[in-house]
Amino acid sequence: MKAMGFEGFSDETFEFLAELTANNEKSWFEANRKRYESRYLAPALAFIEAIGPRLQAELPGEVKYEPRVNGSLFRINRDVRFSKDKTPYKNHIDMWFWQGERKGWESPGYYMRLLPGHLLLGAGMHSFSKEGLEVFRKAVIDKAQGEALEATLASVRAAGPYDIGGESRKTVPRGFDSNHPRADYLLFEGLTGGFEGEIPAEAGGPEFVDFCLTHFKALSPINTWLSSVFGAG
Repeated sequence: MKAMGFEGFSDETFEFLAELTANNEKSWFEANRKRYESRYLAPALAFIEAIGPRLQAELPGEVKYEPRVNGSLFRINRDVRFSKDKTPYKNHIDMWFWQGERKGWESPGYYMRLLPGHLLLGAGMHSFSKEGLEVFRKAVIDKAQGEALEATLASVRAAGPYDIGGESRKTVPRGFDSNHPRADYLLFEGLTGGFEGEIPAEAGGPEFVDFCLTHFKALSPINTWLSSVFGAG
């Protein structure tokens, strides 16, 4: 199925990102603003407009998208207020498609990151809030929800070269049994599944929508499980 209006990310898109990486300063960016608009912004928004309706039609749950900057497309400007890295711009394209009414990271969703020569696709929740952690941990030790989690992640691992992320603790949190059969998941403070690789040939044409959808569909059981636990979508 051809994505109407989206013709792919051209070599010029990745050339712009590579040059921005080497010249990450305001004067260079302003001198190349037209390239940003035509090689970064235009194809990114076209991609969102193309994949958004199909995410809603073909994936479970209530997937939301907004084809605008600060909607599904992240700003290229970096927030440097609390960072030692003061480079003003991101050298990649970030997108987010969320599930349910809340757009933030406290809802499960699907993400894409395009870097010079590298692609990341994923699903899930990158980090849980304090309250969300308690909900997740109770689900892990609950027999029905915990077994459903195990089955979900087994199905995702079997579907392709997907990494399961979210493990950040070294020890089981206080008050939980370190010998519990699912104690490994008590080390998680988020839950994601992801695909990572080189930029595929499909990225240069409208078939990139189908490429990304294939991976999002394979990863969607993670969001279905999270939604069942957190009540999103």
